[in-house]
Amino acid sequence: MGKGSTLKFALCEVLQFAGLCVPLFIVMQRFAVIVAKVKTSARPPGDASTAYWLIVASSIAYVTSTALVIWVPLKYMVFMKKKFLIGRKKWRPVALVYVILSTLPCFAFLIASSEVQINNNIKHDTFTELPVSLVFFSLICIDVVERIRHCRLTGQANNMERDAEIPSTVLTHVEQITPVTPISPAVPGQGGPTPMQPGANQLNDRNQNGAGARLETNGTVLGPATPGRPFSVSGLNSRSASTTAYRISPYTYTGPLRFLCVSDARADVFVDSFMFWMDTVEMVRVAGHPLVYYSGWVFPIYIFSYVSCLRVVVMPNTPLLSSLGVALQDFPFFFVRIGLIALFGFVTPILYLMKNLLVCLAFVYFNFMTKLRVFNTERMFF
Repeated sequence: MGKGSTLKFALCEVLQFAGLCVPLFIVMQRFAVIVAKVKTSARPPGDASTAYWLIVASSIAYVTSTALVIWVPLKYMVFMKKKFLIGRKKWRPVALVYVILSTLPCFAFLIASSEVQINNNIKHDTFTELPVSLVFFSLICIDVVERIRHCRLTGQANNMERDAEIPSTVLTHVEQITPVTPISPAVPGQGGPTPMQPGANQLNDRNQNGAGARLETNGTVLGPATPGRPFSVSGLNSRSASTTAYRISPYTYTGPLRFLCVSDARADVFVDSFMFWMDTVEMVRVAGHPLVYYSGWVFPIYIFSYVSCLRVVVMPNTPLLSSLGVALQDFPFFFVRIGLIALFGFVTPILYLMKNLLVCLAFVYFNFMTKLRVFNTERMFF
């Protein structure tokens, strides 16, 4: 391991460990302040200082014990490439342990802070900004580090296809292709065209497909090379000949603003990670509203938000992620937002409510209903 690789490894590990510890310390310290305020306003007054330092010491002991007993051994097994952890490449054990050890206690103390204030009839702190943002920023950091730690951080992107967590195929340009109907081979004695000699057959193929065209052994017809627009047609059956075929080809812009047409999968990871959490962040933000925070609605909000966080355990390129997004986020969030709007007014934007509804409907329609005969137009005409 070279010097650069060692530095990158140390940086990734420090960031992940900080993401594990810092949210816990901040949330539990704010909880300790609330408990101290309750003890101070109690009759008779309690020992606020003792309660505060007891909670702070408990947070330090919790982080230390979990790091030594669970986090460090897990990291060792992951880097030693234990088959039962990384063999299937379908899930991320580090993300799972993080969500259990850090996100779950943070959400639990956020709920406990609300209940302590409600039961003692005080309104001291609603955890509106710093703790919640810190929890999700740490989740984003864990996700980003897990996805780019195997990539180079210097130089241009190189061999990105080997990292299964970063998509490398991007639809940049779609070209229409003229469909071709394959010609059935002639059968002697049935009135069909007589077979030609090999030389004549090749000449006929060149005349039909254009100058420079050739017929490959797999049935693919390759046409003459045109700058910027190569031509290719796959072998199509008679049924698909009536449809329009498309293919993906890279699009290159050569105008004066070509320096803006840049893209790097490593940079796209940051955008994708932040967009992945926008809906959950908005849901937790609603819990910080005073009307909602000092009510029983903090329970379903934080519970379903935590369940939504479990999606990070699945690899980003896994097909299961689409179903989990609907089942763990959009479907429950839709009903929670309906209840919030009905009781508290527009404390959550209508845009997110429509997003949850349309995502659920689109998922059910395109994955299940289009398979029914009434929605299958191909079966109606063929």
